[in-house]
Amino acid sequence: MKITVAIVSIIVAAVVFAIVGFILGGEYRKRVAEAAIGSATQEAKRIANQVVTQAEQKKKETILEAKDEIHKQRTEADKELRERRNEIQRQERRMIQKEESLDKKVDALENKEEALNKKLKDAENRLEEVESIKRSQFEIMEKISGYTKEQAKDYLLKNLEEDLVHEKAAKILDFQQKTRDESDDFAREIVSVAIQRCAADHVAEATVSVVPLPNDEMKGRIIGREGRNIRALETITGVDLIIDDTPEAITLSSFDPVRREVARLSLEKLISDGRIHPARIEETVEKARKEVETTIKQTGERAVLEAGVTGIRPEIIKLLGRLKYRTSYGQNVLNHSIEVSHIAGLMAAELGADVKLAKRGGLLHDIGKAIDHEFDGSHVELGYEFAKKYKEQEGVLHAIQAHHGDVEPKTVEACIVQASDAISAARPGARRENVQNYIKRLEKLEEIAASFDGVDTSFAIQAGREIRIIVKPDIISEDQMVLVARDIVKRIEEELEYPGQIKVHIIRENRAIDYAK
Repeated sequence: MKITVAIVSIIVAAVVFAIVGFILGGEYRKRVAEAAIGSATQEAKRIANQVVTQAEQKKKETILEAKDEIHKQRTEADKELRERRNEIQRQERRMIQKEESLDKKVDALENKEEALNKKLKDAENRLEEVESIKRSQFEIMEKISGYTKEQAKDYLLKNLEEDLVHEKAAKILDFQQKTRDESDDFAREIVSVAIQRCAADHVAEATVSVVPLPNDEMKGRIIGREGRNIRALETITGVDLIIDDTPEAITLSSFDPVRREVARLSLEKLISDGRIHPARIEETVEKARKEVETTIKQTGERAVLEAGVTGIRPEIIKLLGRLKYRTSYGQNVLNHSIEVSHIAGLMAAELGADVKLAKRGGLLHDIGKAIDHEFDGSHVELGYEFAKKYKEQEGVLHAIQAHHGDVEPKTVEACIVQASDAISAARPGARRENVQNYIKRLEKLEEIAASFDGVDTSFAIQAGREIRIIVKPDIISEDQMVLVARDIVKRIEEELEYPGQIKVHIIRENRAIDYAK
């Protein structure tokens, strides 16, 4: 198509050229134009023929190339088709093999299932035979032994229980001996070092205060006209004044030791001044109360300084000072708290524990005793709540809670405070108690021991720090002695309050008596 357009363009150009030459050149130009047109025509024909020839040749080459490309693509398509057919055939053969394999497996599973069902049936038959043989054997054994099945079971359980009691007692003894061997020396060293390094004095204080008088006439002045002075004094202080036949002395009695101290100071000031009347009494009591509050604060500060504990809130320091006027079994609670703090610090240092935490817990462990007259609850609960209120650290709160075993000690410091409290209370002369409470405690101790089956007699000795129990040998065996001792210890810990510790000693013996005639 392009070749044809070119030819036509050339021809048109030649014709135009000729016409223009003819118009402009005249005749000469006509002849020249004709010659040029002729030559141009020939040249155009030649070029056209050449172009046609080239086009035909190009056409043939293009057709040949197209045929070659078609042949090549057809060959490749045939090859790819053959390969796909071969792959499909291979997959078909593979599927056929898998189907055959699955058929074989299904047949094998069916055969196994049949065999398994047969075995299960045989097993059921054999189990029935075994049960039948077992029943017959049980019947034969019952006839031979003279025991029924239940009787034989009870007999075996009884023998097993006796064996278990023996093994349990043996294990308890082994464990106790092993623990004692490993810990006695170390504990004895720590406790002895702590006690030797902390030799605090103890002062036994009475629950009443006695105020000396210059003469017996002062009793009448204290009582006043129609008893108005003594009534005013008792009302303002909240303390009972006992005026009896005791020469030159008046006894003050109160459940609150701080009130008793305020009353004692007030009465001493009134006696010294000599002016005793209700208005003067009220004024004097107010001054004495302020003095006692100042003394309480100073005492708390000295206690904190002596124990070497820092960072205690002023409210807690004031409460510590109140412990100066509180006693427990005759032991001053503030002195006891300071000593517990020292012992706890020394023991913590020996054991590598937190010394500051142990000393702080030891100093504050009985803080609840300063307020247990004013609120309901044990001194442990009150002390824990009071310390928690003033943001004491968690380790100190736990030591306060655990020092009497109300909760299980979870830290080394809590165990140290508990042990230090027991050491301080158990020191000879540290505590005392009145005769009635002492006798009641001994009676209760023997009563607890006598409540157990197999106990013949019991004796509380060594001021109630040991109880010896004689058991009946035909009821309690040697193995059961260990278990009975542990049960008695638990009952004593739950039901009795006592300083220090109580040793439970069980005695069992068999005696054979005969006479020669």
